[in-house]
Amino acid sequence: MSAPEPTKRSDQNYRRSLGTISLTAVGLGSIIGSGWLFGAARAAKLAGPAATLAWVIGAAVALVIALTYSELGSMFPKAGGMVRYGQYSHGSLAGYLAAWANWIAIVSVIPGEATASVQYMSSWSFGWAKALYDGQELTGSGVALASVLLIVYFVLNWFAISLFAKTNTAITVFKVVVPALTAGALLMSHFDTHNLQDHGGFAPNGWSAVFTAVATSGIVWAYNGFQSPLNLAGEARNPGKSLPKAVITSILIALVIYIALQLAFLLAVPSGDLAHGWGSINYKSPLADLALAWGLNWLAMVLYADAFISPSGTGMIYAATTSRMIHGVQENGHLPSIFGRVDPKTGIPRPALLLNLFIAFLFLAVFRGWGSLASIVSVATVISYITGPVAVMSLRRLAPELPRPVKLKAMPIIAPVAMVFGSLVLYWAKWPLTGKVIVLMAAGLPIWAWYELRKPWAVLKPHLLAGCWMVGYLLVMAGVSWAGSADYGGHGYLPEGWDLLIVAAIGLAFYYWGVRSSWQNPSLAEVREEMAAESAAAPATADEAAPVAG
Repeated sequence: MSAPEPTKRSDQNYRRSLGTISLTAVGLGSIIGSGWLFGAARAAKLAGPAATLAWVIGAAVALVIALTYSELGSMFPKAGGMVRYGQYSHGSLAGYLAAWANWIAIVSVIPGEATASVQYMSSWSFGWAKALYDGQELTGSGVALASVLLIVYFVLNWFAISLFAKTNTAITVFKVVVPALTAGALLMSHFDTHNLQDHGGFAPNGWSAVFTAVATSGIVWAYNGFQSPLNLAGEARNPGKSLPKAVITSILIALVIYIALQLAFLLAVPSGDLAHGWGSINYKSPLADLALAWGLNWLAMVLYADAFISPSGTGMIYAATTSRMIHGVQENGHLPSIFGRVDPKTGIPRPALLLNLFIAFLFLAVFRGWGSLASIVSVATVISYITGPVAVMSLRRLAPELPRPVKLKAMPIIAPVAMVFGSLVLYWAKWPLTGKVIVLMAAGLPIWAWYELRKPWAVLKPHLLAGCWMVGYLLVMAGVSWAGSADYGGHGYLPEGWDLLIVAAIGLAFYYWGVRSSWQNPSLAEVREEMAAESAAAPATADEAAPVAG
């Protein structure tokens, strides 16, 4: 049993060098990427002025789900934390499905950020720049330039976490200042309140369009960055205090910025562009195009520059966090041991970085437009969210003795609410997109089967039984999406209004099934032993350090 120990504990090679400010910068830097450059326009196209409420709803969903993950992240401050929690509570099948969904959602963000940068560059006046994007997707030259950006993201992560932290904090400051400057400048240049009332009213396409905007316009994509600090928990100096502060603070700051940007966009659109309604707007580089429309040439130049810096900063962060996720999947037992190797000098999981670079190239080759990538990322993200609420309450039942630096009294209420919110957002994404992404989730099962089906039935059976709730949940949600109301792309077998109640009831039913399915599996026993060993070693370490402190 001692032979695999070096691989199992390779997380010890990580450097615990990230404090609250650095982790908040990671979270905020992940949230403010390409979403702010395109999200306001896409949300307005779907929901009109009611898009402002879509950002509030998205933030509420992210906050509720983030609270469940904050408890888990502070309990288990390990690299790639988001891919581990389902494994600790339910074993290999549910753990793998959750990890696969999370990884797909995050790794596809990286080419999405590169695509966003190149798409904005296509509005430059140079001929070569205009040839980068054809109005629907990147051209061959656009893909080539985006590929260069991918390599840059990964090179910056290759050397040291300290270099990553210093670079990212500086970029994040710039990423916060420019959106705030953009919102202020647009609001001062043109403030047409008629845009909020004319052209179909406040919600021209109904409330279903507002909910769909939450799921598919890039809002979920944007707020998904809250999990980046959790995936870097293995490098946090004081995860119990810094992780929840970083996660919650980054979401709230981003909400203020996004609301300001959405209002600025809505009020700055020229009335002539709305002659055929909000659904007719079609800007290649939305905020920059508005800046030029109102003579803010200097702002357009700043936006063109930031369209390179903001997505690149986020792409760099995700290159770091996805490599930690691959490390976590390997420690769960579903990847070769090479992907668990962490360079002892730099604290970087370099083989995992290379794997993610390859997958990022693959996504870039298949999905060449920001919109298509944003939709897939958003739905995969929501699927990955559902394990947090179930896992946090399952582990309270299975391991009440484990230390919880973050433990909310209201979690028994927060967790089921988070499950309902996640289920609703998944339904709002509309059929057939929901079905396509659920099929994408199934595409990862052969990897799980390769590692698990060779085990004796007596060993495999409890993992299968504990994971049935998640398989059933995905199948039922696909069926409900197919049969749902026409407002959400379904075949109309479920009446409008009742469909949302049914989805909420389904979310609650599978939540309670999931919590009851959790069991004392080997992964939980292993992490419990690790935590006990670390706790026993801590007093000795403190005693050794005491003379130095005196």
